[in-house]
Amino acid sequence: MAAKKKDVKPKGDATTPRRTKAKRRKAPPAVSDAPDAAPAKGGALVIVESPTKAKTIGKYLGRGYTVKATVGHLRDLPKRELGVDVENGFTPKYVTIKEKAKTLAEIKKAAKAADRVLLATDPDREGEAIAWHVASQLNGGGNNGKVRRVLFHEITKDAVAQALANPLDIDQRKVDAQQARRVLDRLVGYKASPLLWKSIKTGLSAGRVQTVALRLICEREEEIRKFVAQEYWTIAADLEKDGQAFQARLQKLDGHKPEIKDEAAAKAIVADVAKLPFVVTSVERGERRRKAPAPFTTSTLQQEAAKQLGFSAGRTMRAAQKLYEGVEIGDEGSVGLITYMRTDSVRVSDAAITQAREYINAQFDKRYLPAEPNVHKGGRGSKVQDAHEAIRPTEVGHRPEDLKKYLESDLFKLYQLIWRRFVASQMTPAVYEATKVDFDLANGRFLFRATGSRVLFDGYHVLYQEAHEPEEAKTLDSLAPIPPLAQGDRVTVKQIVPSQHFTEPPPRFSEASLVKELERLGIGRPSTYAAIISTLRTRWYATAKDRRFQPTPQGETVWNVMKRCFPEVFEVGFTAQMETELDKIEEGDLAWQQVLGDFWVPFNRALEAVDVNKIIHEVHDLSKLHEETCPKCGSPLEVRSGRFGPYIACVRYATKECDFSRSLKKDKVPDRPTDEICKECGAPMVIKTGRFGEFLACTRYPQCKHTRPVPLGIKCPKCGEGDLAERRTKKGRTFYGCLRYPDCDYSTWNKPVAVPCPSCGFVGMEELKSKTTGGGGLTRRCLKCGHEVAVEEVAPAEPLAS
Repeated sequence: MAAKKKDVKPKGDATTPRRTKAKRRKAPPAVSDAPDAAPAKGGALVIVESPTKAKTIGKYLGRGYTVKATVGHLRDLPKRELGVDVENGFTPKYVTIKEKAKTLAEIKKAAKAADRVLLATDPDREGEAIAWHVASQLNGGGNNGKVRRVLFHEITKDAVAQALANPLDIDQRKVDAQQARRVLDRLVGYKASPLLWKSIKTGLSAGRVQTVALRLICEREEEIRKFVAQEYWTIAADLEKDGQAFQARLQKLDGHKPEIKDEAAAKAIVADVAKLPFVVTSVERGERRRKAPAPFTTSTLQQEAAKQLGFSAGRTMRAAQKLYEGVEIGDEGSVGLITYMRTDSVRVSDAAITQAREYINAQFDKRYLPAEPNVHKGGRGSKVQDAHEAIRPTEVGHRPEDLKKYLESDLFKLYQLIWRRFVASQMTPAVYEATKVDFDLANGRFLFRATGSRVLFDGYHVLYQEAHEPEEAKTLDSLAPIPPLAQGDRVTVKQIVPSQHFTEPPPRFSEASLVKELERLGIGRPSTYAAIISTLRTRWYATAKDRRFQPTPQGETVWNVMKRCFPEVFEVGFTAQMETELDKIEEGDLAWQQVLGDFWVPFNRALEAVDVNKIIHEVHDLSKLHEETCPKCGSPLEVRSGRFGPYIACVRYATKECDFSRSLKKDKVPDRPTDEICKECGAPMVIKTGRFGEFLACTRYPQCKHTRPVPLGIKCPKCGEGDLAERRTKKGRTFYGCLRYPDCDYSTWNKPVAVPCPSCGFVGMEELKSKTTGGGGLTRRCLKCGHEVAVEEVAPAEPLAS
């Protein structure tokens, strides 16, 4: 069947010219964003950001419309100067971006020939600012209403028609909020970054929000380093009733929460409990409902795409942008498939809710459709952001399975996620029966409790399942069902199991949990998170190993410099307050110059108080430098600044009387010898530590430059000859593959561990973490035979007394 569907596609493509001619006979839109296209005489000029959006909008416009794309911002602050007059109300100096001069000239030429200019850039602060810059270059601020603003929250025929029928003026408050953010970021970056160049090395950058995100990662790493694991033990009873196994855990010991700190105490309890019969003392059953989740906001979309699809925030937003601007869908042409993807609101239009309810009513049993539409309440967010709807499909009738053949892999996966979440948001709750069974033993000395649940009605889960990370709390889905029990029932005790555990440090941030934390703290806007996370990676301030962020030595040094120079500016609460004030500018409650003035005074004071030499000594731990002498001439040593950052040199270096100097970089991690032999020259190989971790390198470097990954100690399950090793894709994602590639192409995304399979004995199992159940249940699957086992830290069971 799949092959037949594919055969249809070329036929559709072949008819495209005829379809275009038919459109011209019906209503020829004079649509073009080509550089050499002649502007239409009279009519209207519509200006958007991207050529894709121009193409999609163009098909809904009638005769006499020309569409031009700005391809992002046309004007910005200059690159090589501050571009802000601090003394005169923080007046920004805008210049045309060099690469956009030709585009702006074409827009001006087209505007002269048009009767009207409609600015249809995105409905957010950045879009409003682009529209404002274009209007200022067209002298359209008060040009008899020739230049107007139109807003598309979704790119559909009805939305375009409604927007054109209701043109607006540019929202100056949105423009002011964007200007305030841009100037604020320029002041911080332009003034703070040079301190990094002087104290660490050139080319580094400090961002107002980016540095706070780095702070969160660094402080979490510091918590992990300081954490001291504490041993503790738990006691579980493996029980059975009518052939159905279940487990009860020691809940209370002598009326209190059990604190079992060593094996001896655990064994003593097991010995006492093993002699006792397990008789049910109480049973509690209750019905639990889990309501359908709200449609996606920008933040929740990024989080769920990271957890379910493994997408980075940037990858998610790129795919969402394409879905919003339009995708070629067979005979329909270019269609905008989702509403605007930068929003904090969970509000949905009545028409969209009606579509979802009609679909549910037609496709599912009546039990899945609530009597009244579900109304979802958003969390944190200002009134301004509620101007946009939640992220949803523009037409529920565009089912993901019907569009799969037209969409790229990423677009299909993300569209399916958005479509299912939206439709599920209007379905009935999932219903569970939660059961709690207590076994009160030895007159209350030991209280064992079994908890379980079973699904009574799947509700919205028939269409959509949320994902969960390992550190998140367990959900009802993760609890096994308990057999029917009543008070007084005696159950069979299979074994009493003591288990050793160790307390764990807080987990490193994943992409999803970092986005969630930034939103919780009110740092930045969800639409900026993708850029923030991307900058941390590209500047090598943080790396993501096993999809968890870890600061690099450079990133930690950057944060150490910034917190010493500006302890208040990069404080979490201060940054969140700035976001609130930017919202208030957009709401008209604050003047943007006032906000910048309130920020600049303490920031400039801190800037003037910075002692760069002192910072260098503190950050690089040079407290004993005064005790050292030049190894060449015996003179004292000092810190000097150079083109590539600070370095240590002899005090006579400046006068060229002595040429001694050395880097401030700490000693490299020493090479570790191995038994591996270089495959190219036969020399021994050593383990070196580089930017992306450990690797094997030839000892004859630079004569021989052969390197390869460090083997994991597991043979390839496919060829049986090569070793498995950690490797990276071109985009930096970690995977595990055979070192005999390309002769053997075996690979897996899941980390293999050198554990023998209990079924076939092969040494090598991959670790799998459940995404759809809370608590992140961990299982291992044999790389050879596929046998799966649940991972539990279980001590040897104590034998029961007869």
